[in-house]
Amino acid sequence: MYPFEYVAPASVDEALAVLAEHGEDAKVLAGGQSLLPILNYRLAKPRVVVDINGLPLDGVSVGDGRLKLGALTRHATLEESDEVARNCPPLREAAALVGNVRVRTLGTLGGSLAHADPAAELPMAMVALDARLGIAGRSGRRTVAAGDFFTGYLTTTLAPDELLTDIDIPVTRDMGWAVEEMSRRTGDFAIVAVAALIRLDRRGHVDEARMTFAGVGPAPVRVPAAEDVLRGAEPTRDRLGHAAETARAALTPESDAFVSSAYRTLLAGVLARRALTRAVARALEIR
Repeated sequence: MYPFEYVAPASVDEALAVLAEHGEDAKVLAGGQSLLPILNYRLAKPRVVVDINGLPLDGVSVGDGRLKLGALTRHATLEESDEVARNCPPLREAAALVGNVRVRTLGTLGGSLAHADPAAELPMAMVALDARLGIAGRSGRRTVAAGDFFTGYLTTTLAPDELLTDIDIPVTRDMGWAVEEMSRRTGDFAIVAVAALIRLDRRGHVDEARMTFAGVGPAPVRVPAAEDVLRGAEPTRDRLGHAAETARAALTPESDAFVSSAYRTLLAGVLARRALTRAVARALEIR
């Protein structure tokens, strides 16, 4: 560690004022599960750390067909909340895969999204769920679709003087879902992960399909071509396999110190098939 100024603002406006004053020299502290390791490794050297834990930015509510979440909502709350389980079960399944109990108890939804690790489960889930992210700045508020929020490796559209404040997600009670991942150890970031959502019509054909991957690019990757394979079709085993193969073919992951690009590509196809199979089974139960 090294010396820095610690500030604990009493309001969102005060936090925004500090961020506006210090710009890129300031870092926001929420759950600390991303920031503290970065500080320890001296990958970032902010002059000011802005602790927002005292701000009223947590909580879970449902209204107008949408699940509304404060940015300081902890991963453990997403995992344990009855409101989340009833209205957005894919989010609960994704949150349960994050780290370990300590990480989920401290870590926040907003912190994970702002950190934007491309192998993290929650950014992937937000893209798959068509979430909208609320952002506050000194010049006012704006809303960004999750698919537009993540712009590259550890980068987002969030400006240095802005704060992610809230997230809202369409209720998905009528969709089957599944989140699959492979990691080196339980609780590690995923080598590859996939979130699949399926809605069936009265005939049992696919009315809507969504498939988003983590760990295969610099940001979460949604694959419309694979979704198109399923839309309007009966979700047979062959059709699900075709969709999984289409997704695999559309991905161009890079190799790293752990696995090769070819391994990631192969794994993405396997996990996509598993996720789609489970999502369809749940959609059939709902229908």
